[in-house]
Amino acid sequence: MAKPTYVYVTYILSTPEKVWEALTDATISASYWQRENVSDWKVGSSWEHRLPGKSADVIGKVLESDPPRRLVTSWASPADPDNPDKTSRCAYDIEDLDGKVRLTVTHTDLDAEGLKAVSGGWPAVLSNLKTLLETGGTIPDPFGAVRRQPDA
Repeated sequence: MAKPTYVYVTYILSTPEKVWEALTDATISASYWQRENVSDWKVGSSWEHRLPGKSADVIGKVLESDPPRRLVTSWASPADPDNPDKTSRCAYDIEDLDGKVRLTVTHTDLDAEGLKAVSGGWPAVLSNLKTLLETGGTIPDPFGAVRRQPDA
């Protein structure tokens, strides 16, 4: 049986280069995601998703890197870095549409817990990314609504 997939598409008034930088620069990602994305972004390199100044809560490998068009990473818990049953994959496809960008995030190989987490997380993260790139500011507490949702 195939594992669940989550897809989110957003349109951002920006350039592919600025979207790529926002996804891969630790300081910028911390401003809208509350976590730093840290890597050299070369295929085969490791990457970490961590609260600034703390240890990683997600780790993985860079599987594809084609700046500024496509980035694919694996996602795993630091407790289970080599467990394929607990590793997912996330692709960021950045398409230039003459003055705007279509960003498609496809998160695959999710378990039920992972699907629940990304279903609440990706909309908040990507809305905040869009807000940052279009206005220069971020949404205060973008994850507040996610935390307040009752369990389904």
